[in-house]
Amino acid sequence: MITNEILGYPKDARLLIVNIDDYGLCNTVNTSAIHLLKKGAACSCTVMAPAPWFIDGIERIKENPGIKCGVHLTAISEHIRFRWRPLSSPTSVPSLMDEQGYFFLETRQEQFTTQADLHDLEIEWRTQIEYVLHLGVEITHLDSHCNVHDSRDDFFTMTFNLAKEYGLPLRIHNENYLNLVKSQGLPALDYPDLDSFVLPLENKSSIYIQLLRELPEGLSEFAIHPAMESDELRAITPEWPVRVSDYQFFNSLEYIDMIQREGIQLVDYSLLKPHWTSR
Repeated sequence: MITNEILGYPKDARLLIVNIDDYGLCNTVNTSAIHLLKKGAACSCTVMAPAPWFIDGIERIKENPGIKCGVHLTAISEHIRFRWRPLSSPTSVPSLMDEQGYFFLETRQEQFTTQADLHDLEIEWRTQIEYVLHLGVEITHLDSHCNVHDSRDDFFTMTFNLAKEYGLPLRIHNENYLNLVKSQGLPALDYPDLDSFVLPLENKSSIYIQLLRELPEGLSEFAIHPAMESDELRAITPEWPVRVSDYQFFNSLEYIDMIQREGIQLVDYSLLKPHWTSR
């Protein structure tokens, strides 16, 4: 059964979640995300609790209570000059930190995945969820930065159990895990999500248009990383053009026109949440 039927939509409905990842990264990302969310170009965001602009991001969510916000569970700190550490006590999660006391760089993610202690990761991710809840934000769903949660079987099982415990839908990138979750009768994506970082910069708008034109029946998700061009963004990452290209497309009339023309329905994880909460 595709998720449409669980949610009460026609079988041939084309449902799309457009989620803004990395919310809380910096001022530019937060400002850009709120703009797209307020105009309805994106459906939700997921916030990184350890990131430097997390508190600013939370305050903006509180100022705009209609915006849907999940938690972008974080265990990787990929920007060489712009790092973040665990929220938990360093002595309680030693396997999550590099020699400088930060989360591992993305270039060392394979090493992290091999040596990270499952118990340490659960402590940290539970701390991140609890911190967002403590600040008074209603969480709509969970996903993870750099897809750490489905990079190892025990990582996925632990995160899936956290999602069920907190009654929160979980984004799943690995198709095998998707099938496992759906076999339990839980609504989830019908296809692995699309990460905007995998798309080439050249002709990116045309690629997005083609993806929307060919969007299949069922529930899909675009995990996007939009940000306006700024000195701040250029200083943080050499990959800033990826974020700027996302912002330009999803802020365009071309995108809105294509959604309307194709009859695509933009939705968010709050539709799935009641089914996960009842478990």
